[in-house]
Amino acid sequence: MRMKVLSSVGIAVLGLSFAACADTGTNTNYNANANMSTPLTAATPAPTATPKYSEEQAREERARAAQNKETVGNTLEDAWIHTKVVTKLIANSQTPERNINVDVVNAEVTMRGTVDTAEAKTEAERIVKETDGVKKIVNQLKVVPAAKPANANKSKATK
Repeated sequence: MRMKVLSSVGIAVLGLSFAACADTGTNTNYNANANMSTPLTAATPAPTATPKYSEEQAREERARAAQNKETVGNTLEDAWIHTKVVTKLIANSQTPERNINVDVVNAEVTMRGTVDTAEAKTEAERIVKETDGVKKIVNQLKVVPAAKPANANKSKATK
């Protein structure tokens, strides 16, 4: 009798386990491959958000540029390009931004002024080239090596 009960319980357990596998409502793997029949599409990158640049900000940028004897065109885009270029030059330790005048008219950037090394000139041009919106670059920077400081440790002439 005991054997019959154990057999019946075993059969019942097996039956329930088969029923549980067929229960798609609780089986999370049942629909795992259902979405695979849908062709995958390449993800499209989200566009980079451009900050809103107002006409007031453009007027302020033109005023700052005028104080530095720089020219900024009348378009919002010219003022925005000027802001980005000047900010990048200031942030880069290899470029002496305040020795570089940045003019922007019709998305064309002209750099004027002096830098200490050819590397600084090249770096300034690279920064401008990598700025969104710039259509043309005129690099009028002149390389003028910095004057060497007088050596305070010169030996004194003997009497």
